[in-house]
Amino acid sequence: IDFVGPLPSSYSNEYILVAVDYVSKWVEAMATQKPDACTVIKFLKKNIFTRFGTPRVLISDGGSHFCNTQLKKVLEHYGVRHKVATPYHPQKNGQAKVSNKKLKRILEKTVASSRKDWP
Repeated sequence: IDFVGPLPSSYSNEYILVAVDYVSKWVEAMATQKPDACTVIKFLKKNIFTRFGTPRVLISDGGSHFCNTQLKKVLEHYGVRHKVATPYHPQKNGQAKVSNKKLKRILEKTVASSRKDWP
């Protein structure tokens, strides 16, 4: 799981939260106003846990939006292990980084030249 952004603001959204399933490579993404723990928790509950079930492991970078007591409690409640990719060794979270690059390329080619209509 990872955030893309900040991007040019569109409908008050400046970030995209991206989650990638490592087995199927399925990508779930959501435009959001800010990269914070509340956004991550809502996204996981609404877009991941209720639709696909709970994953065994969640891999993220060490950003405060992923490494905090709120998310830790939610993940513990659902029985999800949280692995944090080490700084300067992003291969652990590589699938998300690859998906982020693809998402950026798609947005560059499909949104208006003003870049304000992407969500």
